[in-house]
Amino acid sequence: MAIRIVGVDLPQNKRGEIALTYIYGIGRSAANSILSKAGIDKNIKVKDWTDDQSAKVREIISTEYKVEGDLRTEIQLNIKRLMDIGCYRGIRHRIGLPVRGQSTKNNARTRKGKKKTVANKKKATK
Repeated sequence: MAIRIVGVDLPQNKRGEIALTYIYGIGRSAANSILSKAGIDKNIKVKDWTDDQSAKVREIISTEYKVEGDLRTEIQLNIKRLMDIGCYRGIRHRIGLPVRGQSTKNNARTRKGKKKTVANKKKATK
């Protein structure tokens, strides 16, 4: 049976440390700290967890961490706040350019999107 935590099915054949990173907002270090608080060895696969262990992990995540929908909402609200107050970072978000000081002359295609070719002006002939 699949273990479901905050709306995410954890993969059964992965170690606990890796499986917890499938939850948005939990990385490797957070996963390790959750498992140590729950008293579970990080090398045990998820399918070998008991119901008690999975309940303990579920409880720790729900009380101590902001994950999935709540975290996504908070991040979106933070970006909206930056855009509303019109600070530099907010303006960069608004026009879809890199926010953290990266160069845009050559790269930044992830933020700028697909290339838009600008046609050259033809030189006037005599």
